Amino acid sequence: MEEDLTSKKATFILGDDVYIPQWVLIPFRCMSRSTAGPGAGKRSVVFSFNGMRVKKGISFNSESEFKLAGFHSPYSITYRNEPFLDEVVLEPIVFHSPEQAFFNLDQRCMYNCKFCTSPLLEKDLTKSLTDDKIVGMIRDRMREQKILSAAVTSGVVGSVRETVDNIVSCVTAIRKEFPDMPIGVEPYIDSVDQIVALKDAGATEMKINLETPREDIFKKVCPELDYSLIIEMLKESVKVFGAGKVTTNLILGMGETDDDVIECMDMLASFGCVPGLRAIRLNERNARNMKAIGISERVDRDRTIRLAHAQKEILSRYGLTTLTFRTMCFECGCCDLVPFRDL
Repeated sequence: MEEDLTSKKATFILGDDVYIPQWVLIPFRCMSRSTAGPGAGKRSVVFSFNGMRVKKGISFNSESEFKLAGFHSPYSITYRNEPFLDEVVLEPIVFHSPEQAFFNLDQRCMYNCKFCTSPLLEKDLTKSLTDDKIVGMIRDRMREQKILSAAVTSGVVGSVRETVDNIVSCVTAIRKEFPDMPIGVEPYIDSVDQIVALKDAGATEMKINLETPREDIFKKVCPELDYSLIIEMLKESVKVFGAGKVTTNLILGMGETDDDVIECMDMLASFGCVPGLRAIRLNERNARNMKAIGISERVDRDRTIRLAHAQKEILSRYGLTTLTFRTMCFECGCCDLVPFRDL
């Protein structure tokens, strides 16, 4: 039964958006428009079932392979017109994520990573955010919803140091108002003192994205960033935040092999970093850039499940788990198969 649910979650994550009939009234708090992550730019809903979550874009095409069925919660979902999931509820979103206030301080970015859709959005959806406003938004939403943690990310604007300083300022403000709240940060870092500054500001977890297990692929997809430096900063982050409190994304579907992924996960876990796996999302915003560098493959369900099991085995071997995280992607669980949570 558990394996069947894992397979269904993988299918759901990798598939099309969900058609929601017009008679289904979606509460405002169940809708999100992300400015970062796989769903950047889309109106999305979090579907919760059997303790699992998947965040999907909303489709207005009744021919979509996924369809929400029913007149009230809990709903069901069909897949290619066949029964797929029962007892589905629409889970409220705080900011970007259920039970988590996750803020992108600036969707713009001076780096040209080919897969990233945030800088390609039609307008700056984050330009009005300030420290005071973010703290006020969390405080106001807490009156209505459960908020377990906060997280802060940003595109790099001006310089790496300026961007990290902005994140430090925001974390400081959140920590002052909410002294016991776990706070994750997802910056680009280029010096150890920036890691220390984020920790001193009150961050409890760090995420610096390596993006791919192979440096040659990295040079194609993130030509302006430094692969070796990211690995160095991940190692330094573990020294500051501790093993099991630092993570990184590895994106699947950019030309790497399973052996590449397994070798890289082993390397990362060996020094206390917990890698996360995420299938590449190709859409109308990033597909042209990716195709220009020869990347157009789609990750299938079996590969996603196979590598998630390998991920769990590697983490177990090094005494690591996703359960030590209280913020960001592992805690949210909407976009990936998460070892120790989904399998």
